[in-house]
Amino acid sequence: MLTQLYISNFALIDKLDIQLYPGFSVITGETGAGKSIILGAIALLLGQRADTKVIKPGEKKCVIEAHFNLSQYDFKVYFEDNDIDYDDECIIRRELTANGKSRAFVNDQPVALTMLKELGEQLVDVHSQHQNLLLNKHDFQLNVIDIIANNKDLIQQYTLLFNEWKQKVSVYDNLRNQIEKNLQNADFLRYQWEELNNAQLNDADEQETLEMEENTLSHSEEIKNALYETTHLLDSTNSDGAIDKVRNAYASMNAITDMMAGVDSIAERLQSCYIELKDISEETGRMMDKTDFDPNRLQFIQDRLSTIYSLQKKYAATDIASLIDKREMLAAAINNIDNSDEALANAQKEMDKAKDKAIAKAKQLSSCRQKAAEKVQKNMVSRLAMLGMPNVRFEISIDHTEMSIAGIDKVAFLFSANKSMPLQPISQVASGGEIARVMLSLKAMISGAVKLPTIVFDEIDTGVSGKMAECMALTMKEMGDSNRQVISITHLPQIAAMGSHHYKVTKTDNSDTTTTSMTELDEGQRVREIAQMLSGSDITEAAMCNARELLNK
Repeated sequence: MLTQLYISNFALIDKLDIQLYPGFSVITGETGAGKSIILGAIALLLGQRADTKVIKPGEKKCVIEAHFNLSQYDFKVYFEDNDIDYDDECIIRRELTANGKSRAFVNDQPVALTMLKELGEQLVDVHSQHQNLLLNKHDFQLNVIDIIANNKDLIQQYTLLFNEWKQKVSVYDNLRNQIEKNLQNADFLRYQWEELNNAQLNDADEQETLEMEENTLSHSEEIKNALYETTHLLDSTNSDGAIDKVRNAYASMNAITDMMAGVDSIAERLQSCYIELKDISEETGRMMDKTDFDPNRLQFIQDRLSTIYSLQKKYAATDIASLIDKREMLAAAINNIDNSDEALANAQKEMDKAKDKAIAKAKQLSSCRQKAAEKVQKNMVSRLAMLGMPNVRFEISIDHTEMSIAGIDKVAFLFSANKSMPLQPISQVASGGEIARVMLSLKAMISGAVKLPTIVFDEIDTGVSGKMAECMALTMKEMGDSNRQVISITHLPQIAAMGSHHYKVTKTDNSDTTTTSMTELDEGQRVREIAQMLSGSDITEAAMCNARELLNK
């Protein structure tokens, strides 16, 4: 539970450092004093989106820090799963700088905002006035039933099966749409496949090979002339040929190797040139003999390349490999058309099988909800009777509907505060005060089921006064006595007098600034605060006596 709250440079707050305690505590203050500012700071601490406008003007950053005692709650596994150091005293801190940077820490370890929000939801529940509107929301009502039923594992199992079914539905729909589309274009697809298949495209490198051969055949005359010229100039049988001249040069140098130093090296090099030139001459001669202009081969290659180029342009392909891929894709599409009935039947079978599993689990979930609804009805009637509704009727209607992510149940909370009035949806017939008492009863019931450490009620007593306010205070006190912390922001003296600890929020106007602060009241200060709540700004002795009587009571 929350043991300490520290706020600095947040909105109108310069610095606030307050101790908080177990049980039932109350916060009071004039309208506009800044109670909502403190709730805003807590919301920011619990993961709400940050806005630099909340930083006190002229300051570089604001800090909100809260200390929680977790010794009586099972949070160790959660911390270990999220790789955060665990301690019985958990410190959560949020920092927001003027340049828009936001940082969050748990036990001095930086954490993502999503993780901070997830942890915050398990530590504190802030019930604001607008949450009363949730009573007419199907999701909220269903969630209440699931919390009391402790359906978490069952819901996870159902959600998994539901998502598997939806995935099978998607597969079936996509296959059916594709088959319908293919059937409309079946003749065209077959024509395309036959065109590509008749082209006999099997070698991805064929185009490059043909292009090289075409280039050679197209220039065969030039090639042959060059080879002839080279062979003639090197010809060893020609006295003017390079080979004969190099051979003679070698003979001349070889004859004087014993007469002059270094000549032997030159002779060796000339001999190597002679051998290399002779080898080149023989090779160019062979190439010349093989080089012939074949017009039929050239025409075949040009026709083949023309076919390939035409197909590439037609199918927006860059190479033969892309055309082969297109052919295989068309073959698969045609195969799907030819076997569409069987494929669609198999997809239908898989879809129906997944749906049956999901429905079976949904029925199991629904049965569990029905049992929990009976418990909720009895619990709510009992609690509302203690809150001044002796003739209340509260029933939960659960009807089956189309299967959705939430199951097959449609929940409605039906309510009647009087014997003569028929049961109707609660949001249509309950007054503001009745809705406040219903929400308090729900929160009391839920808090006992989930063991939430801290609950903050922001003026849940709206529309209530007198004896009913006292009954609501008793309910909140009972919640606080059940090993949890309950904090109520209230304008009612009957509720303020019931708190074990009383805090007051005040706003002070100085010459150039306005500041909000919160202090814990001692016994004398409590008497005066409650007397002021009873009589207004002019505190009478009768109001003081009434305040003491409320506190003693």
